[in-house]
Amino acid sequence: MAIEASKQKAATRRIRIGMVGGGQGAFIGAVHRIAMRIDDQYELVAGALSSDPERAKASAKELGIAEDRAYGSFEEMAKAEAKRPDGIEAVAIVTPNHMHAPAAKAFLKAGIHVICDKPLTTTVKDAKELVALVKKTGKIFAVTHNYTGYPMIRQARAMVEKGVLGTIRLVQAEYPQDWLTEKAEDSGSKQAEWRTDPKRSGAGGAIGDIGTHAYNLACFVSGLTLKQLCAELTSFVEGRKLDDDVQILMRFDGGAKGMLWASQVAPGHENGLKLRVYGTKGGLEWTQADPNYLWYTPFGKPKQLLTRGGAGASPEAARVTRVPGGHPEGYLEGFANIYTEAAQAIIAARTGKKTPKDVIYPTVEDGLIGMEFIEAAVKSSKAGGVWTKV
Repeated sequence: MAIEASKQKAATRRIRIGMVGGGQGAFIGAVHRIAMRIDDQYELVAGALSSDPERAKASAKELGIAEDRAYGSFEEMAKAEAKRPDGIEAVAIVTPNHMHAPAAKAFLKAGIHVICDKPLTTTVKDAKELVALVKKTGKIFAVTHNYTGYPMIRQARAMVEKGVLGTIRLVQAEYPQDWLTEKAEDSGSKQAEWRTDPKRSGAGGAIGDIGTHAYNLACFVSGLTLKQLCAELTSFVEGRKLDDDVQILMRFDGGAKGMLWASQVAPGHENGLKLRVYGTKGGLEWTQADPNYLWYTPFGKPKQLLTRGGAGASPEAARVTRVPGGHPEGYLEGFANIYTEAAQAIIAARTGKKTPKDVIYPTVEDGLIGMEFIEAAVKSSKAGGVWTKV
């Protein structure tokens, strides 16, 4: 009885989590903190919130983190938390890209689960090392490709898996923004500074920041594996070191073809992520700006509007839906779904069980696939836009 009671308590207790990065002035850190709390699965108890120790401590104080658990570095945090009886079970890594790999390695080696922002690393080599380390340690590793958490994206994926569209022929993904139309990195924008710096962002600019989201979503819904790509990466803003516009043709295993456009210099677009998938029996279209709706067109029949929570909503969409139809769910809830799915995996591991089959979250392997996509696109573009194996 005591053992069963202990297991029950372990299954219901909030996950103690820490955060690396995401301190004062960091947009994405606040998003992650909201997402982890929406379903009340986590408790933020520790942090190394900035590379500046003083800013790190000030940020921790603002968030109510105890002074003795406000760390000046992730290395210090990993070692100290691993020794505590009440140490963190998981860590959220929300730093600029170049710090993802070293921080993730430190916490995996300390026996701590990892939830990491995308892209996974700055190089394929680092990504492969993380995949190997996750296999060795057996720890949960989630990558926050948050758009895979949207209910109607789950519905689209389920429809493709069930053959509703027939054999997939075409996949089109686009993700235009306009916030880097001018050289914002020279105007004091912290977000623009590191995202356009190859030392911190890696070899890809727009392709790493938003192109990987579009690519991940295309593969997640279609179920296809990319075989080759032909890419043109452009830096339109004079003096910018990384690409701000991406145009890619794609060839998938099985003969399907695709196109991907990602841009951060497209005036009029705030966050224009869109996905279209076409098969022999029909097509689907989803837009992130209107995420509660999915357009489905059976070939030869009128177009149908499928709504989150409405008639025809799939079980796959329903299980990641919180509120009744007509009440919008969006970006923060999609992020929260990734955190909650990861929580189910962590809780299962805590109690010695396998992750439930219906739990879906982007893994370290998905992160590696994203890095291989970036590497192949950069290689193709530098060679003048030649077809390149992924």
